[in-house]
Amino acid sequence: MWKLFKSHQKWIISENFDKISQVLQQTRRMVTKGHPSLAAVLKNLREFAPEHLAESWDNVGLLIEPSTAKPISGIILTNDLTEDVLRDAVNAHAGLIISYHPPIFEGLKRITQDKWKGRIVASCLENGIAVYSPHTAWDSVRGGVNDWLGSFLSKEFDAGQPIIPNAKHPDCGAGRLYESLKDGMTLEEIINGLKSHTKIPNLPVALVHPLTQRIKSVALCAGSGASVLKDQKVEVFITGEMAHHAILDANHCGTSVILTHHSNSERGFLTEMQGMLQKDFPEVSIICSTADKDPLTIG
Repeated sequence: MWKLFKSHQKWIISENFDKISQVLQQTRRMVTKGHPSLAAVLKNLREFAPEHLAESWDNVGLLIEPSTAKPISGIILTNDLTEDVLRDAVNAHAGLIISYHPPIFEGLKRITQDKWKGRIVASCLENGIAVYSPHTAWDSVRGGVNDWLGSFLSKEFDAGQPIIPNAKHPDCGAGRLYESLKDGMTLEEIINGLKSHTKIPNLPVALVHPLTQRIKSVALCAGSGASVLKDQKVEVFITGEMAHHAILDANHCGTSVILTHHSNSERGFLTEMQGMLQKDFPEVSIICSTADKDPLTIG
């Protein structure tokens, strides 16, 4: 009887500890002190672009979560989380970094100071900074990165359709295919329009059409888009980067190629996201890192 009572007592204690743990966890996530909790900001991000829209190979979502919860008074947006960007976040007392590219992609076997990504993870935890990465979920979603990249075509082309539709949400997906509504745009107008839209004065191009030719079909994919754009029968490809032989193949198939460098095809969307988040969280300081930049420049 005593053994049975002790066993029952242990079960009651265990059950109570479980309930207490759940309450503490809920409290930990919802304490705000006038600013949103991390959970509230993540809910907002996931409502815009659910993580299941990301490619299966990608590593999206909350990648770094400090052990002690704190209200989010500052958010840093960046395309890539570098050590320079992290210094921005620490100096700004940010509680969250939204890094479009996941800083943790392949498995980390150790977190040490001899590798730059190890230093970033350690510093984020030390300074209580969470890190969230949306990557291809933002590419796929309507109103996301690919739609932003192609928005400069909107006056003369349709709204663009996903090149590879998402299986469960076919209105979303990888890349965008644009068909002209009337006479399209000249190739020169497309190049100049993309320069203005991305704020890049010079773009690498591989052209098989004269600049005066009116273009009526465009396929684009932010980032490294060769695998998405391949086999698309259009006049122009727009992407961030493309391998040498993929460019040759496109040209020999009658397609002109316009490149921006990888992250330049994505970074401009961060200001759009900054505006959206600021409307939802007016009490939070939300900034795009000035240290974030494409590693390639024109020498």
